[in-house]
Amino acid sequence: MKKKTFGNDFAKQNYSLLCDFYELTMGCGYLGSGMSEKTAYFDLFFRKVPDSGGFAIVAGLEQIVQYIEGLSFTPKDIEFLRHKGCFSEEFLDYLANFKFTGDIYAIPEGTPVFPGEPLITVRAPVMQAQLVETYLLLTLNHQSLIATKANRIVRAAEGRPVSEFGSRRAQGVEGAILGARAAYIGGCAGTACTISEKWFGVPAGGTMAHSWVQMFDTEYEAFDAYCTLFPDKPTLLIDTYNVLKSGLPNAIKVFKKHDITECGIRIDSGDIAYLTKKVRKGLDEAGLTGCKIVISNSLDEYIIRDIIRQGAQIDAFGVGERLVTSKSDPVFGGVYKLVAVEGEGGKIIPKIKISENAGKITTPCFKKLYRIYEKETGKAIADLICTHDEIIDPSLPLTIFDPDYTWKEKTLRNYTVEELQKPIFIGGKRVYDLPTTDEIRAYCLEQIDRQWDEVKRFENPHNYYVDLSRKLWDIKHELLRKASQSFENQ
Repeated sequence: MKKKTFGNDFAKQNYSLLCDFYELTMGCGYLGSGMSEKTAYFDLFFRKVPDSGGFAIVAGLEQIVQYIEGLSFTPKDIEFLRHKGCFSEEFLDYLANFKFTGDIYAIPEGTPVFPGEPLITVRAPVMQAQLVETYLLLTLNHQSLIATKANRIVRAAEGRPVSEFGSRRAQGVEGAILGARAAYIGGCAGTACTISEKWFGVPAGGTMAHSWVQMFDTEYEAFDAYCTLFPDKPTLLIDTYNVLKSGLPNAIKVFKKHDITECGIRIDSGDIAYLTKKVRKGLDEAGLTGCKIVISNSLDEYIIRDIIRQGAQIDAFGVGERLVTSKSDPVFGGVYKLVAVEGEGGKIIPKIKISENAGKITTPCFKKLYRIYEKETGKAIADLICTHDEIIDPSLPLTIFDPDYTWKEKTLRNYTVEELQKPIFIGGKRVYDLPTTDEIRAYCLEQIDRQWDEVKRFENPHNYYVDLSRKLWDIKHELLRKASQSFENQ
């Protein structure tokens, strides 16, 4: 049965002024310098996988599409900017009639991605390309971070369902709502955040808090009332007073009184490995072999992995603040850099940012990104960043090399390729059909299955190769050579 949707109020927000102020001052400067319509190319990419993992999961494209489609400046926005006293009337008139007219290419949500790869490429008049920088970064940075963390936790659970429970400790309203969406894309089974189901179709669920149990004179009465009101697969929270001496016996009594066999208990504190073994034994002895054990309480992938190794008897997990805030590594670190401009006749002129920190040197040019798969297994073996006009013919051998240690080469045969970036906007018009959240989640899990297990390790994962084509490598190093010569001549 197709999931019913109830509309997405998020799309109605106008975030035209959600930008760094320098994007406006530069825009005004571009206009005053006669450069406003000069076409520029920007790449959005990241430099390091959170938690030193093997890969990240890209997420947030749907909100970026909605932002671009709704981007406009209201009379109040213009009046506010006029009040700042630093913008020309010509620039304010431009903003009053603003419309994005450029091209955007992006990797679909749910795709495993790696450092240095262009997740989004914007080709547009420089004023427009500069203006969208902040929103694109904050959206992709946040949701990609949470989707990546969620997927680590889901993989640690080894097939047991994981629900996102972190709304009350998320970083603000959108942190909760969009965090639940991203967690679902990353593989979580659902969320406690109700509005995320209404807006994005993320299954919302929950039963009771400790306060429910405390409101009644006895724990037994609290459980009995709940099962009377909600007899369909109830889950009872059994650690308000004492899990083994009170919670478990009362839960068993109530389940048997109501003749409920499809049910669950939740434990939110204590020694999880020890308690779940004892609880499982007690439930089975009572004939409640179908009763599920759900665990919550400050969990992450390492705790989940360890208690499973210790033999804990768990059927499902609820994971809160350590997921929705990615507590162990809370910054994704995506950046937005100019990589090319267009000269006369549409000629693409590569641009490079140079730094004494080698990791901050950018890769120039308007580019495309290929993922190479081993034909026999269907597993991804490398990604190759090329110039925009390069085409890989999988019927021919392909030699790839490490961009840092160029002597390390490998010639591939019997492979397939996929171009990862898809056109999203062309000439300001959307050409991409947004998938549903369920479709993104299914695609994400399918794509992760195409990664080797060695890349999925939590510690010391295999270094997945992201290489440059020979043509792109040559362009980059020629720019570095010329820059070095110019420094010497100064």
